[in-house]
Amino acid sequence: MARIYRIAAVLLLIQLSNSHAQNKQLYPSGSVSDFSEAPGIKWTFKTGGPIFSSPVVDESVVYIGSLDSLLYAIDISTGEEIWKFHTNGQIRSNVYTDGNQLYLNGGDGSLYSLNKRNGEIIWKFNTRGERKYDFADYFHSTPILVNGTLFFGSGDGIFYAVNSETGRLVWSFETGNVVHSTPAVNKNKIFFGSFDGHVYALSLTDGSLIWKFKTVGHRFFPAGEVQGSPSVSGNLVFIGARDYNVYALDQEKGYCHWNKAFSNGWGLNENIHDSILIIGTSDERILMVTEPETGKEIWKKNMEFLVFGNNAYSNGMLYVGTTNGRLHGISLKSGMTVWSFATETFLNNRHKYFKPDGSYRDDIYSIIKSNEQFLEVECELGGIFSTPFAAENIIIFSSTNGNLYCLRK
Repeated sequence: MARIYRIAAVLLLIQLSNSHAQNKQLYPSGSVSDFSEAPGIKWTFKTGGPIFSSPVVDESVVYIGSLDSLLYAIDISTGEEIWKFHTNGQIRSNVYTDGNQLYLNGGDGSLYSLNKRNGEIIWKFNTRGERKYDFADYFHSTPILVNGTLFFGSGDGIFYAVNSETGRLVWSFETGNVVHSTPAVNKNKIFFGSFDGHVYALSLTDGSLIWKFKTVGHRFFPAGEVQGSPSVSGNLVFIGARDYNVYALDQEKGYCHWNKAFSNGWGLNENIHDSILIIGTSDERILMVTEPETGKEIWKKNMEFLVFGNNAYSNGMLYVGTTNGRLHGISLKSGMTVWSFATETFLNNRHKYFKPDGSYRDDIYSIIKSNEQFLEVECELGGIFSTPFAAENIIIFSSTNGNLYCLRK
């Protein structure tokens, strides 16, 4: 099965959390006690298409977008729909909320400001248009808000700064290809990646170029497309690319302090938590904890499938999904799996592709014959490409089977 998985996995998107305000919406502030046992289902909410975006919780409402072109506002207690908003494109990014407003990259080339109470449009900003780079271009740029300005990238290759109150353009910066990276901010710099193979640092004020870094490239991906989103910590920017490398870049000058190269695929997600760097991988199928300053490994564990989304955290555990439809509770200290939760679509469909011991069927090559079919299988299994939300008594995550799950202790 290695041949098909290598082709598919190297195309998978790197989705990293950034250390700016968006994390405060994905992960609640303060200490959360551990889910020491497998949680059960509190409620599920069904959408009309696969979900790649992550749930964002604000007050008592969960916001989630789906490939059915709808954004849903859902009561966190009951799982009942409060309102929904229709765009003209597949929603592949997360929302950003601020006060009474909600900001959405609609997947149709437009950025929306909505009233978060009822979903009514406040204003709409049009880019030059959205486009998909290839079948594995799963995510769009999530807007972030800094000092009254929204920042996001677009499939037109342009990175935008838009006034959050009026929806008017503040400045824009053109790259050489698709920008589906969610930016990260530190001091007066904003960082993001482009499919042109560069990582950019721009002035937050006027969008002027401070530095850009060119990835090495790979024989399968000579452009070294930077499809992911950066994390920042100390003086470093962490980001992965399609050239099988994870880079630690100098925030001031843009040179590489260190890189971690993978032999079989990508480092699919990298994020910072309590002074450790967590990296998930594709064909290596490992979850790795390293020292951010050096990249030195602290621990690593084997995963049964691809790790694609980022992690949610509690006091001593992290919670991460795999693209075969399973959510895992893992000890932060040791890397030991404490429990696993499987979607019903994984339980119902796993026999089509796996033996009882979890290994692939002997005839798997006759079943999965292409990269596109590989993605169809992941959706059938209920693959988790998103970042879970963890609070004191619940974990919420989305799945490519179209469901949003709320689990309880």
